[in-house]
Amino acid sequence: MTYESSQDTVPRWSARDRILPAAKLMLGWVALLWALEAVDAVTGHSLDRFGVQPRDPAELVDVVPSSFIHFGFAHLAANSLPLLVLGFVAALSGLRRFVYAVVMIAVVGGLGVWLVAPAHTNTAGASGVIFGLFGFVLFSGFFERRPLGIVVGVLAAAYYGAGILAGLSPLQQGVSWQGHLLGLAAGVGAAFVLRRRPQP
Repeated sequence: MTYESSQDTVPRWSARDRILPAAKLMLGWVALLWALEAVDAVTGHSLDRFGVQPRDPAELVDVVPSSFIHFGFAHLAANSLPLLVLGFVAALSGLRRFVYAVVMIAVVGGLGVWLVAPAHTNTAGASGVIFGLFGFVLFSGFFERRPLGIVVGVLAAAYYGAGILAGLSPLQQGVSWQGHLLGLAAGVGAAFVLRRRPQP
C-alpha cells in the first residue's frame, strides 16, 4: 500500500485565489525598491555601499541587500516592469515556493558575483533576480511536465528572450553580465530543486 502526500501535488497554474496575493506581493516589492532609491537619492547615494564588491569578506553581508539597491532611478525603471511581470507569473505557482526561489537566486547569484566579478567594481540591482525569475518561469513547466507551464515559459522566452540574450553579452559596458548569467543559472537550478509533481 502506498500513499501520496498532498504536499507533492500542484494546484492548477491559474488558480484564482493566487492572483491577488501575487499581485500585491510584486506591487509591494517594486514600491519598496522605489522607496529605497528615493532614500538613496536624498542621502547622497548612501545606500550604494550595499552593492557587492568582489572577494572582500566584509562584502558577503551585502550579497542579498545588493538585489534591492540601484544606481539611480533610470537603473531602477529599467528593472521595474520585468521584475513585476516575471515575479507575478512566478508567484502564481505558490508564494512559499516563490520566496524560496527568490532567496536561492539572490544568494547563489550574489555569491557568484562576489567570486567572479571584476576587481574594483560595485554590483547592485534587481536584474540578477530578474534573470533568475526568467529561468525559473521558463524551465518550471518543463521540469514539472505541465503543459500550461510550458506555454507560459515559451511566451516569456518569446517576449523577453532578446533582452535576456543582450544582457548576457560581455561587450556591454557597465553591465554585470556575470550577475545576469549567474542569476539565470540560479533560477534554472531553483526550478529543478523546487519542482513538484502535477496533480493527477
